Amino acid sequence: MIIVQVKEGENIEKALKKFKRKFEKTGIVKELRSRQAFEKPSIANRKKMMKAVYVQKLRTVEE
Repeated sequence: MIIVQVKEGENIEKALKKFKRKFEKTGIVKELRSRQAFEKPSIANRKKMMKAVYVQKLRTVEE
């Protein structure tokens, strides 16, 4: 549960902004999106490998 300390007389918009910032830091939305569709481990490994190859190509082009 996210708790936001609100000072006396503090603006509601400011308190909402604090809440949104804390909510994003927890990563709840990111986790929910990842759980919506199951991804096979083999596909996850393939994506990871493809990303590593892509990053390596970018680094070689940079040099």
